[in-house]
Amino acid sequence: MANKKVPTEGKKEIGQVMDEFKHGSLKSSSGQKVTKRKQAVAIALSEARSGGAKIPNKKTGQQK
Repeated sequence: MANKKVPTEGKKEIGQVMDEFKHGSLKSSSGQKVTKRKQAVAIALSEARSGGAKIPNKKTGQQK
């Protein structure tokens, strides 16, 4: 897995969402409680991106 740096403006937003997940109060768009860490990370990154943080997208496919 590649180690990517997250800009500081996105770290605060991601931290808040992951804190909600840790305390069990994070809900998905359908209103269901989030129980999987991967889903919580995806929600955190999505919210940070929509908030204007410059977070790189996940690389897919073959890398050269």
